Amino acid sequence: MDTLISENGVFLPIPPFQAVRLHFILGTIVVLTSMVAHTLFPINLITHPTQTLFIIWGIVGPVLMILFGHLRQDMEQCSYFRAAGRGYVGLVAGAIVNALGAIILGAPVGFEYFTKTLNWSLLMSSFTFVPAACAFGSAWTHWHRVFASTKAFSFIDYMIRLPAYGAVIGAWFGAWPMPLDWERPWQEWPICVSYGAMAGYLMGLVASSVCIIFRYRCQQHLKGE
Repeated sequence: MDTLISENGVFLPIPPFQAVRLHFILGTIVVLTSMVAHTLFPINLITHPTQTLFIIWGIVGPVLMILFGHLRQDMEQCSYFRAAGRGYVGLVAGAIVNALGAIILGAPVGFEYFTKTLNWSLLMSSFTFVPAACAFGSAWTHWHRVFASTKAFSFIDYMIRLPAYGAVIGAWFGAWPMPLDWERPWQEWPICVSYGAMAGYLMGLVASSVCIIFRYRCQQHLKGE
């Protein structure tokens, strides 16, 4: 069992297989929300990107708040509902950061792209900012350790860092086909970027689960010695 000591000194155990189970739930929900949009409504990312992204982040975001609210690192000072509220603040702040980053890197700007960029940014914020906001609040030391350090201190570091990195890297790779002269409908902003982000996030969940299991086995091996 992995542990993390919060700023107020609370000893917080995080069972490894609970972390892996949470990843499985999140991955299933990401896949199912895409299927729901296509099954219940005649829409998908190619034909109706704005509405499809709205459905996906509108489900995935609150689920992330619910799950990571239980993993908040200041349980004695922060209630579960306050942690979920921090998630909404993180959702908005992260959407602004992701939107600005996308525009700086070349995302199209204009009124016709506003709702597309907004919903894509909210999806990216759900993947990147919401879990950390729910778990850590505004504790800069935790944010810096998770996103700026190469060393993972606990299982929750893997749970937040690797899926977030996966989403960002996946979105970056997904943007590569956009300028190519293939004239395919999925090359439009932000379709291929969204597919890349979701694929990268799913790969990040898998990588995080592998790292957690590997670290747990190493810990058990060291204890056995």
